[in-house]
Amino acid sequence: MATDETSQSGATVESGRTGEREAASFVEYGIEDKPPLGESVFLGIQHYLTMVGANIAVPLVLLGAMDATATQSATLVGTFFVVSGIATLLQTTVGNRYPLVQGASFALLAPALAIITAVGGDFEIAIRQLQGAIIVAALVQVLIGYVGLMGRLKRYLSPVVVAPVIVLIGLSLFNVPQITSTNQNWWLLGLTLVLIVAFSQYLDQYSRYARLFPVLLGVVTAYVVAALLSVAGVYGPETVGYVDLAAPFDAPTLLAIHPLQWGTPLLTGSFVVGMFAGILASIIESYGDYFAVARLAGVGAPSKKRINHGIGMEGIGNVFAGLMGTGNGCTSYSENIGAIGITGVASRWVVQIGAVVMIVVGFIGPFGQFVATIPSPIVGGLFVAMFGQIVAVGLSNLKYVDLDSQRNVFTIGLALFAGLAIPAYFGGLEGIAAFRESMAGVSVLGPVLGRRIVADTVFVIGSTGMAVGGIIALVLDNTIPGTREERGLDQWEKISEAESEFQTAFERLRK
Repeated sequence: MATDETSQSGATVESGRTGEREAASFVEYGIEDKPPLGESVFLGIQHYLTMVGANIAVPLVLLGAMDATATQSATLVGTFFVVSGIATLLQTTVGNRYPLVQGASFALLAPALAIITAVGGDFEIAIRQLQGAIIVAALVQVLIGYVGLMGRLKRYLSPVVVAPVIVLIGLSLFNVPQITSTNQNWWLLGLTLVLIVAFSQYLDQYSRYARLFPVLLGVVTAYVVAALLSVAGVYGPETVGYVDLAAPFDAPTLLAIHPLQWGTPLLTGSFVVGMFAGILASIIESYGDYFAVARLAGVGAPSKKRINHGIGMEGIGNVFAGLMGTGNGCTSYSENIGAIGITGVASRWVVQIGAVVMIVVGFIGPFGQFVATIPSPIVGGLFVAMFGQIVAVGLSNLKYVDLDSQRNVFTIGLALFAGLAIPAYFGGLEGIAAFRESMAGVSVLGPVLGRRIVADTVFVIGSTGMAVGGIIALVLDNTIPGTREERGLDQWEKISEAESEFQTAFERLRK
């Protein structure tokens, strides 16, 4: 169990005023705990296993829109893992120091695909344009973080605002292809989900390994079953759930991954604007993630200082991703937070060990190909368990809010509904270029709305559920009359960490 260092004031370094906070009873390893190295390796791999689907899906989506060779494809996938590992180490060591995995961002996919389409799909030109757009947009994110802009907004962000944002992080992913594909292998998806539920909720009281490794045990067991069915011929190459065991041997053994590996980044102003819209959506999502991971880890809500360092470090991670040439950025991973809720493992050390493993295997070509052989139904079953946990975490924040208050119920309900409905509308459009053209046709305001800087920003934010819901909740909660107690601010302040409690890595070194 967690054993935080206690200061003379009775507050812990990472959890603050413990007398006024409720510790999460299911937490097996707290933020400061360091399990044995061997155990930590497998726990770290488990944390990363939850985000493998997304960290593989994003580069595959990008590669599907570009003309890339087999070597370029393998190198791009490996680059994502290397960048994810290094960005995670930076965030957990000198950033907000939460046990948050950093990885590929879905919020940046829409502007990235728009850029690829605009340049014609040539791999080298497209990836260099993406690099330039990400680097410049991320430098603004660094400024937003370390100037303290996000921290200053904290007093306007009550549980009435944060709860819908976290809920929408989970709900916005319910329709990913790994879950809702029309040719889904529901048997394999169901098997994965049942195994994770069995290990985490039923067998955990009988076995410590079931309690600590429910995700790893569930996914590995389902993978072995799918592999055996593939070898036996029950699943063929055309079957959803087929495992191509020969694929890893087709990849180069070692990958030459290094900064600027695709050439000098190219810079186009309009592309930077579109990418920055994605960065804004990513910032809102990460803000919700910080509160979610604090809640699950049984520590106080993040201070302004911690929030600022987290957002600023994510900006540095995005700059690094741009220099390395992922064609995407880095953001905190909601799947990792869901894993904490299921396993009770919130150790920063564990996440850092997992990050080191990812850096090493990122240079090994067969690893990326092996991960890609995990059938999408298994990833889908994993997502159902993870995202459902995130939704529940978001709802749990409402315990601080007066739910008999009509203004609270109205704000939360509208934010949730709009956060699902509006992105569904944008998802039905032909694309960002078509949206820009339709905005240009609006009477009177067309010349303004049709400008790339305006239309692209509206499209990317409107396509992101947590951004839509968060903005609506923010406006309503701060304009509709309501007391601090009614909005949950007084309750939240009691469990929030003081500004002095969060110490950066540099402040700790000085001591």
